[in-house]
Amino acid sequence: MKILVTGGLGYIGSHTAVELINKDFEVVIVDNLSNSEIGALEGIEKITGTKPKFYEFDLLDFDQLDQLFQEEKIDGIIHFAASKAVGESVNKPSLYYRNNLQSLLNILDLMVKHEVSNFVFSSSCTVYGQPDVLPVTEQTPVQPALSPYGNTKQVGEEIIRDIVKAENGLKAIALRYFNPVGAHDSALIGELPLGVPQNLMPFITQTGVGMRAELSVFGDDYNTKDGTCIRDYIHVVDLAQAHIVALNRMIESKQKEDYEFFNVGTGTGSTVLEVIQSFEKMSGVKLNYKLVDRREGDIEKIYADTTFGNQELGWQSEKTLDDMTGSAWKWQQQLQEKALSKA
Repeated sequence: MKILVTGGLGYIGSHTAVELINKDFEVVIVDNLSNSEIGALEGIEKITGTKPKFYEFDLLDFDQLDQLFQEEKIDGIIHFAASKAVGESVNKPSLYYRNNLQSLLNILDLMVKHEVSNFVFSSSCTVYGQPDVLPVTEQTPVQPALSPYGNTKQVGEEIIRDIVKAENGLKAIALRYFNPVGAHDSALIGELPLGVPQNLMPFITQTGVGMRAELSVFGDDYNTKDGTCIRDYIHVVDLAQAHIVALNRMIESKQKEDYEFFNVGTGTGSTVLEVIQSFEKMSGVKLNYKLVDRREGDIEKIYADTTFGNQELGWQSEKTLDDMTGSAWKWQQQLQEKALSKA
């Protein structure tokens, strides 16, 4: 079966492309390279022995996307392509609404036109805001979004639900993920933020390797075991495999509803200091960090109750926090070696 992966050269997309190929799917990737690099295509090929077909264009280009649907007989779509920096979305809301929602509408309209049934949507635990009760289940009320980025995920899910309801034969699953980290064991693909990282793990590894002078830990007075924020970190390879399980659920007609959504996490919360301690253990590097004031907009703690998703999908995460920090460090070292060899 032929699966279109949008944003397939990005962090989660590239790992999902690898897992799809390993499960004998034919993969077609579309990516505009706005927050990814063409080198990921080579990484996918080195890991799997297969080079996916690659189209470089923007999903806002309806005609070009229509042309792709005409050329490729697509059996399903996994949709990652989106702008995703929370802070940037606050400063550039129109960019986020256009990029994230218009591209989604283009895809769904063309799925209907070309009779493509199966759609997996990359959603986020940001749809829950700061939950009143933990852990977060699928029944946890969706709070008002704390950022335009979070709002695009909420509205995106509503758009999918409404279009699936209106169109016979269209099926969709939204995966609300928590915090993906880590890299492929081969260290051939991983998280490659352009500019200053917005996420904790690449900032840790870049500080560990000397690219950043210091890591700031925002807030040590939260109501947590060591005063730092808690998140549910999930290994990117576990997350990638969850997408294939969701895709197969639709292909094998195992859905209970034509539109479903599931939390994807480990079910365990880790503090920022626990992540740092794991990194120091796995890397042997003492990290230069300092505790500073809280950062506006940060959620104190959020982690998943994965019971429903684990039961329904027959999937659960397997990799530990040490697996995550160790693989992220291996990837960062490989990037550093490559940079030094070019210098």
